[in-house]
Amino acid sequence: MKYRSEKTLRGIENQYYRATYKSMGYSTDDLKRPIIGIANSWNEGVPGHFNLRQVAQRVRDGIYRAGGTPVEFGTIACCDGMAQGHDGMHYILPSRQIICDSVETFAQTQLVDALVLLGSCDKIVPGMLMAAARLDIPCILLPGGPMEGGIVFDGRESDQTSSAEALGMLSAGKITEDEYTVLENLSCPSCGSCSYLGTANTMCCLSEALGMTLPDGAMIPATSADRLRIAEKTGIKIVELTKQEISARQIITKEAIRNAIKVCLAISGSTNAVMHLTAIAHEAELDMDVLAEFDKLSRNTPQVAKINPASQYNCVDFHKAGGVPRVMESLQTKLDLDALTVANQTVKENISNHNYQYPEDKRVVRSAEEPFGFEGGVAVLRGNLAPDTGVTKPGAFDKSLYHFTGEAICFDSEEEAEEAILNGKVKDGHVVVIRYEGPKGGPGMREMFKAMKYLYGRGLGKTTALITDGRFSGTNNGCFVGHISPEAAEGGPIAIVKDGDKIEIDVDNRSLKLLVSDEEIAERLKSWQRPEPKFKRGYLGLYAKLAASGSEGGILKIDQL
Repeated sequence: MKYRSEKTLRGIENQYYRATYKSMGYSTDDLKRPIIGIANSWNEGVPGHFNLRQVAQRVRDGIYRAGGTPVEFGTIACCDGMAQGHDGMHYILPSRQIICDSVETFAQTQLVDALVLLGSCDKIVPGMLMAAARLDIPCILLPGGPMEGGIVFDGRESDQTSSAEALGMLSAGKITEDEYTVLENLSCPSCGSCSYLGTANTMCCLSEALGMTLPDGAMIPATSADRLRIAEKTGIKIVELTKQEISARQIITKEAIRNAIKVCLAISGSTNAVMHLTAIAHEAELDMDVLAEFDKLSRNTPQVAKINPASQYNCVDFHKAGGVPRVMESLQTKLDLDALTVANQTVKENISNHNYQYPEDKRVVRSAEEPFGFEGGVAVLRGNLAPDTGVTKPGAFDKSLYHFTGEAICFDSEEEAEEAILNGKVKDGHVVVIRYEGPKGGPGMREMFKAMKYLYGRGLGKTTALITDGRFSGTNNGCFVGHISPEAAEGGPIAIVKDGDKIEIDVDNRSLKLLVSDEEIAERLKSWQRPEPKFKRGYLGLYAKLAASGSEGGILKIDQL
């Protein structure tokens, strides 16, 4: 077979390239092997990536053992949690594109033969999967694993988001300052991606469901010795895929995307998965409407797992209950079992060959015959307030909220809404409307994480709702609808909602309606004026010009240049 790297590393005329590698200590023998890139997003600012130095070393060991030569390089990774509630959140979704582009750029300039992608968090995992789909070379994604749960608070093991809930409780006089401050030291006891099923762990699970991560690779804890063992196995397996010429698009197929959607629905994963799978399908040049697939499949895919924020059990509990393999085993009659995976086996073979290390735990994962719910935990809504789409997560909130009608209280930014909630201006029966936070208007489609946590902390989690053209964190619960498209900055109907308007959220009928006449809506839209962009320079200025809507995955539309 012929490797990509041969174009620069074979032949007498290519001494220049070999000399360049040898300046860094590579040997003649190293340069005769397949060159395997390791895209490592390790840094000291993101707990989900803090252990990736050790993980990378074991990947390198596996690559050498199997007859390849590792070439490690870095890419950025930003922590959604650290960016919450300030201008940094504008950069989080746009960072997905930087990660994708940077991995593509290194792989193409160095002509590596294959890639191991090391990343654990919200935009890094989808950004790396987008790069894999775009490059179409052999690739395996390996996460760093979730962190352990912290001290018990409010009936469950805490995590960093508990602090936001606790601040709401503190502002409402429900807890003392001492109870609040103890979380600072005890809610995050180890490195790793967040201990709950937020976007980070959702996307790690969906990478495994897609077939792009080895079985169990998503949920082995960050501090477990098994995380290092699967790293070495990943290094061995990527060389095998390279020699057998199994590339990313042989794995990222329509069937694989549907499998991932079903797993997302079955675990009540983050709503952000909708836009990330849309973007991955776009990069793989798959002709499919991912939103329509979510809508269709949500009606007959059972919810077989309940993980925080849908329950008190965290991702380490989920791993011990069998993790993604157990979920796929439960769903096997609904999956495409012939889909190929990076294990160089089909989904069917992965299921039948899997060895579970812990006993079943039906508190966390159940069978499809006895599920937690007979519909998926993510739903796509439409209506005169969301003509294209809105996305919600009924698997993470009480069924009493599936049909909610309330009075609008409107805010043109996340910060305005958060201040109003903490000051007690949001009351029972309100539908909080946060707009101009979409991909263009934000720009960057910020998460309304704190607003939802403050509502919960102030005791309004079951008596209010929140809708936005922005996004939500995977840890949010309560009645919310995000990704509303068209967004306010493009003249979507969410832009013309007024305080006091009635809004109806109907999950069962998949609808989101502004209870105002069509004539009144049309009249208001006529007088709407497009606001000035918040950023006119730098990367955010470019992103705001090129960003597609949430319903299109928030990708950059190059044809808009």
